[in-house]
Amino acid sequence: MDRENIEDVSIELLATNEQLARILEGLLFAAGNEGMTTTQIADVLEMTSDQAEVICRLLDEIQEKEKRAFRLQMIGGSWQLLTVPTLSPYLKKMATSPVLPGLSQAALEVLAIIAFRQPITRAEIDQIRGVKSDRSLGTLVSRGLIVETGRADAPGRPILYGTSKDFMDYFGLHSLEDLQMKFNHLGIE
Repeated sequence: MDRENIEDVSIELLATNEQLARILEGLLFAAGNEGMTTTQIADVLEMTSDQAEVICRLLDEIQEKEKRAFRLQMIGGSWQLLTVPTLSPYLKKMATSPVLPGLSQAALEVLAIIAFRQPITRAEIDQIRGVKSDRSLGTLVSRGLIVETGRADAPGRPILYGTSKDFMDYFGLHSLEDLQMKFNHLGIE
């Protein structure tokens, strides 16, 4: 659609164009990598395809003018939100940084006990918590936050657990003394 045809779109549509552009931005964000065709946008916004294209062009102009993090672009017949190229170094860094999924309260308790009392056996952890910790230990091992550090000199030679290098990296610690210093600053002994 060329500029001359864009100006033929109804005045009523242009009066609400910024609101429609915000709605469109939300729709395209939700659509993700799939994007949306002009026809799909028109159907959702209950307008003609020409009007939908005008809103798409308007959103692109708004994003460029306001120097937003996203730009609207037509790729393979679908409109998609893309991050601006200037964000590329930060997005690459984020993609290579480990992201720790949320841990349960129980797993966090077990991790704290191990961090401050390592090396420690499962039985000792269970005694401190007053409940079994098998599941939490499994979660922490599978996420690489704790490791088996050896075996205790006790009947059955139970496994000793300690924190891993990934734990240290994730929490930005150089040594376990750093962990103790951070807690001391908070007034925690």
